Amino acid sequence: MLSAFDQGAAMNAFYEHHRDSIRFGYRCFDRILLNGLIQPFQQPERVVGFFDTYRRIYPVSRDVLRGAAEQFQGWVKEEADRSNAPIVEAPKGRRDDFVEPYFRDTEPDQVVVILKAREPARIMTAIGDRKANRWHLQIADRWVVQYNFYVNDRRWGRMFVRMCPYLPFSARVCLNQHHWLANRMREEDIDFRQCSNAFLQCGRPERLQELADTLTAEDLSRCGQQWLARFTPFFSERERRQAGCQHRLFFSQVEFCDNLIFHRRAALDKLGERLLDANRTIGQPNKITVIFGRKITKQYRGKLQTEIEDMHLPNPVIRSHYRNGFIKQYVRDHLILRTEAATNNVTDYGVNKAVEHLPALRDKLSAIDDSYLDIQQDILETFVDRGHLQRLARPTVTPSGKRIPGLKLENPRQLALMHALVRFAQIPAANTFSTGEIHPYVVAALGDRGEQYTLAALRYDLSKLRAKGLVEKLPRSRRYRLPAQGYSVCLIFVKLFDRVYAPLTAALLHPVPGDTALPQPKRSPLDRLYQRINDGLDRLLHALGLTFSQPVNENKILVGAPITA
Repeated sequence: MLSAFDQGAAMNAFYEHHRDSIRFGYRCFDRILLNGLIQPFQQPERVVGFFDTYRRIYPVSRDVLRGAAEQFQGWVKEEADRSNAPIVEAPKGRRDDFVEPYFRDTEPDQVVVILKAREPARIMTAIGDRKANRWHLQIADRWVVQYNFYVNDRRWGRMFVRMCPYLPFSARVCLNQHHWLANRMREEDIDFRQCSNAFLQCGRPERLQELADTLTAEDLSRCGQQWLARFTPFFSERERRQAGCQHRLFFSQVEFCDNLIFHRRAALDKLGERLLDANRTIGQPNKITVIFGRKITKQYRGKLQTEIEDMHLPNPVIRSHYRNGFIKQYVRDHLILRTEAATNNVTDYGVNKAVEHLPALRDKLSAIDDSYLDIQQDILETFVDRGHLQRLARPTVTPSGKRIPGLKLENPRQLALMHALVRFAQIPAANTFSTGEIHPYVVAALGDRGEQYTLAALRYDLSKLRAKGLVEKLPRSRRYRLPAQGYSVCLIFVKLFDRVYAPLTAALLHPVPGDTALPQPKRSPLDRLYQRINDGLDRLLHALGLTFSQPVNENKILVGAPITA
């Protein structure tokens, strides 16, 4: 019987291929950062109307705004005394680590510590003439002292709310679904082992995934509104009810993670090493369009690349960027392979910022995780049978009698085009590309030779791929599509060249003297494998009576034995 994880959460090629090594898996939101805005107070004229109607104050001067901030700061001290929570300057390092001791032995719904820090905020300012008592209000960006209330919420566990003491009282709410899930499993007496924001063990992994999927927008709103109402004492109940003086919540930063917990550390270490090596060598595999399902156009602005970063973790992080978001993959706690899609602007993925759109955001980020894992598995294992490769190398004769050359592994233009297609393939339905869109990436892959590469040459090279059914031209259109089979064949050609043909010929024809002097244990696993192949080729050539010349004529092969008929 398939688990809930198998049935829908993670049906991707990567999971299917490695499932025997995986103990269990789950996916959920990780950190959820929400912006809280009192929408009427984003407009200066409505702030003036509020003070005139409910406080009988007009005009709204600089002293009025300053008085509201001073009133809030006084209330913070009273709240700290009531909750027995110290007010502390925020540290320069990780705040999560700093507040850890304050959460020990705390009660539900308790404020445990308040960190204050000078941070940027959008606040209401008054500009005018004090003598004439004429004032104009406007929103401005300022660096002001803000207060971070760290709370042990009854349902969400550890969280914090950042409040700006100045009108319009902008706020930020930070939640983590791992803490929320831990509380749900405690309520159902499910045995589990949590390590920071991850679950290493779970007595009922199917139920864990079911619980993760039950999170609703109402869960976010209920928690956020409860604490924002408490931390905005400036308004009375009547003002909240009649003037709409309550915060609306919008997504600011969201992380959605897929977690695969392996049986053995050794299996994951080996897999992690292969993933890192593959992402270094497949020509910067920024298959961003495939992963994020968003077309790259000339109007695109933002970061677009794949990086391998050292995040001060036991293992490096593979990170791929797209606009204001990214997806990262790394090994944590020695047994978990985490693939995590994150965004600082959900509209990049066609999702509205209001928290009511949580279901659509979950579906989108989950699909991004699946696409990333599918592509990683394609990089790790790509199969094309020998007969298929032979057919690809043969010329194609069209019904009209036109002869189109076959595909050659050593053709630089063909490889550059395949490289570009693999990087920016438009696999999702309705996502296509034009010659104008793909041309710059082929030119970049060609390097110095790219300056002479014209659009006409690109169309000719595409025609060779079309003749083999690897690229499709849309009817009555100038746009193309790369089908799944075309993607696989392009990937295998790039793999064969980048990882077999090029390294081996470089080692044979242009060896680096220092490499041979490097001790075996200090060489990378791939270098050791390449060396074994080189050694085997040396023995084969010697048996055939062939030897390489001295470096002066290093491209010339000498015959060391007589040739007989």
